[in-house]
Formats: sequence, structure tokens, C-alpha cells
Amino acid sequence: MRQMPPAHPFDDDHLKEECGIFGIIGVTDAANFVALGLHALQHRGQEAGGIVSHDPEHGFNNARRFGYVRDNFTSQKVMETLPGPLAIGHVRYSTAGSKGQTAIRDVQPFFGEFAMGGAAIAHNGNITNAEALRRELIERGSIFQSSSDSECIIHLMARSLQRDIPERMEDALRRVEGAFSVVAMTSNQLIGVRDAHGVRPLVLGRLGEGWVLASETCALDIIGAEFLREIEPGEMVVIDESGLDSRHPFRPRPSKFCIFEHVYFSRPDSILGGRSVYETREAIGRELAKEAPVEADIVCPVPDSGTPAAIGYSLESGIPYAMGIIRNQYMGRTFIEPTEQIRNMGVRLKLNVNRALIRGKRVILVDDSVVRGTTSRKIKEMILDAGAREVHFRIASPPTAWPCFYGVDTPQREKLLAATMSEEEMREHLAVDSLKFISLDGLYRAVGEAGGRNDDCPQYCDACFSGEYPVEPSDMMEKGFRLKAVAE
Repeated sequence: MRQMPPAHPFDDDHLKEECGIFGIIGVTDAANFVALGLHALQHRGQEAGGIVSHDPEHGFNNARRFGYVRDNFTSQKVMETLPGPLAIGHVRYSTAGSKGQTAIRDVQPFFGEFAMGGAAIAHNGNITNAEALRRELIERGSIFQSSSDSECIIHLMARSLQRDIPERMEDALRRVEGAFSVVAMTSNQLIGVRDAHGVRPLVLGRLGEGWVLASETCALDIIGAEFLREIEPGEMVVIDESGLDSRHPFRPRPSKFCIFEHVYFSRPDSILGGRSVYETREAIGRELAKEAPVEADIVCPVPDSGTPAAIGYSLESGIPYAMGIIRNQYMGRTFIEPTEQIRNMGVRLKLNVNRALIRGKRVILVDDSVVRGTTSRKIKEMILDAGAREVHFRIASPPTAWPCFYGVDTPQREKLLAATMSEEEMREHLAVDSLKFISLDGLYRAVGEAGGRNDDCPQYCDACFSGEYPVEPSDMMEKGFRLKAVAE
């Protein structure tokens, strides 16, 4: 099992992206388009990636690698091993399976041979009853090759008695709880499906005569594909040479799309729910300025995720926007920190304060979230060391007080700052002049819900803020996790 390089301290205090998936059918050298799509989705998973392709002469072929897409799927030698007009791919961050010690066997897509032919599958999300399913399947004779929850789907398909691969997938996914967006392929079909709540994203596009499925619209843009629509919650699409067949195999449920996709996970140049992610984040900043005004001289983003919200805050408040913190664009997650002295430099390896702008100023820092608070304290110290008179934090999401179990790697609840402290206690802990989070109602207004949050039936999954889980995390509850009504 290979030990991955340590994450940089700056990354450790942010919620980790889930995974990214991409599939395409009906184009020459499909794997090349998948590699480009995965490159556009690299922000969703940077530990590893994989591609499976199929062509009539060579059958199924796959390549799975650790690290970035650009380092693994750009050489002609590798791409020549992935021929054919049909391919799917996946970029991974380990929200399930081995954490920190990523094994190649956990890298998706997964492949299986069935009585009616082979199939490969790539999954974004998290199966909340995976451990219970795994125990049941092992007792019935299944042999697992990975520690990933996604492999459960392959084994459930193998045990299904349905007549073809799409029907077996429907059968398998009815047993699965949690959140999932899936792309899969047979020798002549591309399949896409979202869970009934639609927690994780999946979009549909066209490229000439070909069809494309991807986690975000930015992956369509990079290959010049036309965005058609989002796959609906609970919808399965099966695409082959005859066209697209849309099915709705699951019992309808209220839509619970992950609201944090708007705040942080999705790329700002993607479209979610017909809205520009960038414009939504700017609207979040405007709402934050209305809810939490403060006298100051400049508004600075914590790069890069805080930038659109900081622009919105500046526009609404009239306080000048300034790049008070500069990000080192060449400082990757896999930077080797060889000595304790270098490790202690922490955030300074990735961020540097623009001292000429900061000195003597009252500074508003806008960030997307506060998780553990460790990075926020280091950034605050850098700003004060540069001569700032005051430091005010404005956070473009409500306090993150509950872990996510739907495909986001979140610390245990007791390690979340907002789970154990009030807003004022967090301000004292961070030692800043003021600290304010956008309200949950304000966040809903920014994403287009003019009336704010409907408490009886919230329009999004906001469990990380509210503690209200649309699907009970049964595996975690078996381990002692207490839902909000019990915990409080």
C-alpha cells in the first residue's frame, strides 16, 4: 500500500472535495476526451485517477494512477493503451476506503465481468450503509478487492437476477443508501444515474454525435461539448448508438442537492441549477455584507475560494477590494516538507501577505468556511505581522458544526470548531477583532431562494450546517454517532 505525500497544512483546514466523474460515448479516441474532462475536474479529487475504455477489437482496457491527471494521462504511450469510442473516468479523494494510505486497488473506475458481459463503474458520493452491505455480501461469498464503498455496487450487480446491466444496476442501487452520482459503461452503453435526492451533481452534454456525462459543466467546456441539462434526481440515462433512454427507477424523494457545491466544491465557471457558480458566490458576499457590516479599509479574499464572495462583499459595502494575500500558484498539495523547520512555516509556503497594501489598514478577510480554525489563526497572524490595525473575518457559509456523510471528508464532530464553540468563543479562539458567518437563510437567499430556508422542507442538503440529514447515516450510527435530536 503506497503512502501518499502529506497534505499541505493549508489544505487540512478545508472540507475536502469529493470525487469527479466523466464519461463519453460516440467519439473517436474517447479516452483522450475523458482525460481532458478529468483535468477540468481535478479540484474534486487529487489523490488518484483512472480511465476505462472499450473498443470492439481490444475489449475493455484500463489505466489507474496516483497523482494528477496532467502527470499520468497526457503521454501518447499511456493513451494508446485506451482505444475506443466509449470511456469513463474518475478522479479521487478518499472520502471512503483507505485514508492517507491510498491503494491502487481503491482507484476507480471499478470493472466486473458478468454473465452478459463486462461493465465498469465510477462513483461520486458516499454509501452510508456500505459496511452493512459489505458484511452481508462477504457472508454470502463475495470477495472484495478494495476498501472502497463503491465496490459494493459491483457485487450487488453480480448477485442480481435481472436480465441486463442497466437493470442490474437499478436493482443494486435500490439497496444503497446515501448519496451517489454514477457513470458506468458496458461494451456499447454509457450509463448515468443520480440518487433519488440528487445530493451529488451530474450533467449531460453533446459533442457532435457523441454524448457526455460529467460532474460539472466546466468539464464539458474543456472539450467543447454543449451543455444540455442536469441529470434529474433519481434519474438513470442509458445511452447507446440508438440514442438516450431516460428512466426513473427510484421512489421520488424531495430534492436535496448539496448546498456546499455552491459555496466551495464546484468550480466558479460551472453552472448549477441554471445559475453561474461565480455569480452565486458573489451574491453570497453581498448577503454577508448586508448581514455583517463592519467599518474597514479593505476587503481581502483568502485565495482562491474566497475571491468571488470578497468581491461581492466589496461591491455591496463600498469598501475597496484588494489582493492582500497572494497565493503561490506553484505550491501543490504534494510538496515534500523535509524538515520540522519547513513544516512549521505552514501556510507561508502557500500564501504571502502583500505588506504594502496591508500595513496600517483595517482588513476584512473573506473565506469560504472555518472547519478546525487552524489555518484561520495562521492567516490572521500573517496579516497582523504585516502591520494590519484590525482583522475582521467574514465567512461565506454558516458555521460547519456537523460532519458530512455523503461524499465529503469531514473531521469528527468534536474536531469541528463550531460544534464546541459559540460564534463569540470562536472569535476569541481565533483572536480577531470580529467574526461573522452568513446565516443559513442568507445562504439560501444567495443561491436563489428568495424566502430563505424552508424549515419544514429545506430545498438543499445543508446537514453540515443544520445537522438535519436527508438520509440517516446508518453505518455511523452503529458506531455511536448521534443525530441532532439525540445529541442536543
